[in-house]
Amino acid sequence: MLITTQDNFEDYEIIETLGLVRGNTVRARHIGNDIMAGLRNIVGGEITEYTKLLAESREQSVDRMVADAERLGANGIVCMRFITAAIMQGASELLAYGTAVKLQKNR
Repeated sequence: MLITTQDNFEDYEIIETLGLVRGNTVRARHIGNDIMAGLRNIVGGEITEYTKLLAESREQSVDRMVADAERLGANGIVCMRFITAAIMQGASELLAYGTAVKLQKNR
């Protein structure tokens, strides 16, 4: 599956637009990670526990978006974006979305 944040692919032509596709996940923080993050907040530096949590959330939401596109018969996604929203204290949604398309390689 080809994915881009642009409107199109340079080496491909969009031959059919299939519509909006999306994938999301809701993740909650872990109390143990919060303690470590609090300590790192005092001394400074990267909060690796949260970096890992967000990376896993992005990967899972993209995987779900790709599965949605494949269900429509797409081989590409254009205008891909991420958005986040707080769901409740300590939990956030990460949403990946874009437009599913059928692509044909330029000659």
